[in-house]
Amino acid sequence: MEISLELSYAVLPNDARSLVGRRLASGRATVMQDTVEPYDALIRSGARRLTGYQRRSFQAEVVTALCGGNARQAEYRFGWGRETVEKGLHEQQHGVRCLENFAARGRQRSEQKDPRLAADIRAIVEPHTYADPELKSARRYTNLSAAEVRDALIAEGHPEGALPSERTLRDILNRMNYRLKRIQKGKPLKKTKETDAIFANVTQVKKQVCDDPETLEISVDTKAKVALGDYARGGKNPDGQ
Repeated sequence: MEISLELSYAVLPNDARSLVGRRLASGRATVMQDTVEPYDALIRSGARRLTGYQRRSFQAEVVTALCGGNARQAEYRFGWGRETVEKGLHEQQHGVRCLENFAARGRQRSEQKDPRLAADIRAIVEPHTYADPELKSARRYTNLSAAEVRDALIAEGHPEGALPSERTLRDILNRMNYRLKRIQKGKPLKKTKETDAIFANVTQVKKQVCDDPETLEISVDTKAKVALGDYARGGKNPDGQ
């Protein structure tokens, strides 16, 4: 009986075997990567569901356990920001918590960046405003549109290119509690408080002279206009008439 010493699988050369040995020893073998990647994805998914201090605390625990406390390695492996991880490690080591200032994020509003702009807008609009007639809110109504306010700001010396657009200026007016509302033109009174007294006097005089043959009765229909307050646009129509 003959025994064959030939192997049933291909034998790797010495160079190839040493290469595989080094990759296995360094933990960078393809098999290990395929095994660990689902868990890394699960860790990244869990971190995305947290915010602020809780996320930094979670990242610090993961980096300490899996990356030896190395923030750069955590950036390479999990895609986390190195500065955020370092801040979490600092909080974990010293037992302190950094407070977030979310209100300071984003762009500042135009009236906040330029207080002079807000003061000039208020100086232009305030003489043309009036309070809520029913006193149900603190809103102030004005008959100046955003385009008119913008033109007034340009006339006062503000560079046109540095001013907000008409749409943005409309939002600024709303934030400053101004609402556009055209002041209604003055209308003639349909009936004054003296109307009843006048007709009562006419009726009384008519009864006194109705039997006098020398009295001539004449009926005259007249109309009178009564102006109430200031007119919008000086009492003129948009066409200037």
